[in-house]
Amino acid sequence: MDVDRNVNRGGRPRVLVPIEWRDDVEAVRIIDQTLLPEELRYVDVVTVDQMCEAISKLRVRGAPAIGVAGALGVYLGMRGHEGDSAEAFARALEDVCQRVSSVRPTAVNLSWAVGRVQAAAKREMASGDAYAKAGARAAILDEALAIMDEDRRCCELIGLHGAELIPDGARVLTHCNAGALATAGIGTALAPIYVRHSQGARLKVWADETRPLLQGARLTAYELSQAGIDVTVICDNMAASLMAAGKVDLVIVGADRVAANGDVCNKIGTYGLACAAWVHQIPFYVACPTSTLDLSIRRGEDIPIEERGQEEVACGLGRRTVPEGVAIYNPAFDVTPARMVTAIITERGIARPPYGRGLARLMQSEDGSAGKTH
Repeated sequence: MDVDRNVNRGGRPRVLVPIEWRDDVEAVRIIDQTLLPEELRYVDVVTVDQMCEAISKLRVRGAPAIGVAGALGVYLGMRGHEGDSAEAFARALEDVCQRVSSVRPTAVNLSWAVGRVQAAAKREMASGDAYAKAGARAAILDEALAIMDEDRRCCELIGLHGAELIPDGARVLTHCNAGALATAGIGTALAPIYVRHSQGARLKVWADETRPLLQGARLTAYELSQAGIDVTVICDNMAASLMAAGKVDLVIVGADRVAANGDVCNKIGTYGLACAAWVHQIPFYVACPTSTLDLSIRRGEDIPIEERGQEEVACGLGRRTVPEGVAIYNPAFDVTPARMVTAIITERGIARPPYGRGLARLMQSEDGSAGKTH
């Protein structure tokens, strides 16, 4: 990876752009999120190997952002294959797409975006044009950039729809990071917060630390503080007591995959929050683009759950905190039952129970005209 040496240590950037395409150098520029909040470093990814590593190591993360990254990674992976035979090009495309989409299996946006660019390349190849292979690679880039632009618009619409659910003076609890750092735009779960803040609403955000990698403490608190939004970090196990004390008005989280029945797969710890919100009768909202809805999966128990390395738990705080030889279980996600979800906010509107019918209706809509509530 080529690294931009214009590194900001402790400074406050005006705009955080976690992923962008650099046409001048044929590279994907990302923020290395493993270094935040201590260091803001931009890295240029120029090969598919580097992109797979960046996604695997969470240098780029968040379901929408890794979808964009994966799509651009396919383009990088097909560099140099324009001279292949048609059959060899097709095999290389299949191999690259399979490799990229399997890096993180839970977030459906990754396989969805890779599938889109693969389909775009196949359409070009089917044209039979003498320049089809070069055109197929160009089609991959065009489709990947379209996915990026669509995500920016999705985030804005999610923000507008979700803002109506956040009253002035609300105390909002969120988990992990589903903000600008997780998308190509202003985020999913944080988008309604950004919109309400821009409208002049008084808000207080509680950000769960989000063990074991502290995405809430490192990333959500970082970007909200940049925006001048009142944010306080809490340990994950403090959330229920805050609710009991009447200090939380609503919970809003993102999602990595939503099943057809409305079960929500999100960062580990989300289910516990939903249980606490359910007991304390606090609204529990999920915000995600429709690309995160996977109607091919009937229920949450069928969603594949990524299990990550033991070192994230054993040495996640910079020193070993688990004795050598002790087993560690480290699933990256959990599933919240649909019955505990008050509403699902998308760019096409807001779905409420029963989700089977409401989510299907949203997926049939081509734009935000589907309405605000189903």
